[in-house]
Amino acid sequence: MVYFVLFIIVVALAFDFINGFHDSANSIATIVGTRVLSPLAAVIWAASFNFLALFWVGTSVAKAVGGGFIDVKIVDPSVILGGLLGAIAWNLLTWWFGIPSSSSHALIGGYAGAAVSKAGFAALLWGKKWIETLSAIVVSPALGMLMGFVLMLIVMNLFRKASNSGTTQFFRIAQMTSSALLSLAHGGNDAQKTMGIIVGLLVASKTLFAGATGWQQHLYVESLDTIPLWVELSAYTCISLGTLFGGWRIVHTMGTRITKLRPVGGFCAETGGALVILAATKLGIPVSTTHTITGAIVGVGATNRLSAVRWGLASRIVWAWVITIPASALMAAISYQILAAFITH
Repeated sequence: MVYFVLFIIVVALAFDFINGFHDSANSIATIVGTRVLSPLAAVIWAASFNFLALFWVGTSVAKAVGGGFIDVKIVDPSVILGGLLGAIAWNLLTWWFGIPSSSSHALIGGYAGAAVSKAGFAALLWGKKWIETLSAIVVSPALGMLMGFVLMLIVMNLFRKASNSGTTQFFRIAQMTSSALLSLAHGGNDAQKTMGIIVGLLVASKTLFAGATGWQQHLYVESLDTIPLWVELSAYTCISLGTLFGGWRIVHTMGTRITKLRPVGGFCAETGGALVILAATKLGIPVSTTHTITGAIVGVGATNRLSAVRWGLASRIVWAWVITIPASALMAAISYQILAAFITH
């Protein structure tokens, strides 16, 4: 059983890696799309600030994911593993088709789907965290769009008398800062979700490690309020490595296909998206970084003219957002049932 728990931790960290891989577009699509950095330089830049988020943000999102959605009394290793497998399956499917769906919502949906498969809908804690998370599907891209739109208008007015070449050169430098801020926000919010899942697993398995000695004593966690340092370091390392490898299909969609971006637009989209994500992280809300930055890109494009945004593509992305939680929940429910049948036999 000890090694089963260790295996699930490895799977959770694999999801964290895939999260970074899948969501690298959040941090680098605009800076690559505007050709401020090469793809290789961009992923190294983003991965570095993903990891540095460890030293700048707290753990409120991790605690929310660990205990705010599912009744911890019904959580066991099979529920955790089923949820992770459902989330990973959905992430890989959307990556293959180049759709910027939410890894965050895939994880939450997967976790919920596995729990419901075991204990019915009574397993869900219908309350504040579900309301915040489901509302964020609409609110976060809308706020990102608004912030991108407003920042772009402000910048356009401030630099209206500046030459195009001077403005472009200034924002090529400024976009380095905005990309770093967005990467910091992405790492800070998304790595915590995996941390919450791992801590939930360790709390559910605490009787297994009570009184343990040697390396196993580090696996004993009394409550969801305690997040071991090794969990934080592992989560931030894996999401950073995932970002380093990059999901180029999604980078192409977000960086060039939604709307045509220049460095000034990239700066406004990244800054607007980062501010929304950092605010959500401060409030302990597991918001989707994908939704937020996509909304910000659309907001920037809309300041030029509405036809500058490819609304057909944007609408297909929105549909992917809507079905992410139920689709990953269904995949996780099937995974849990397979696991339960395998363990029973």
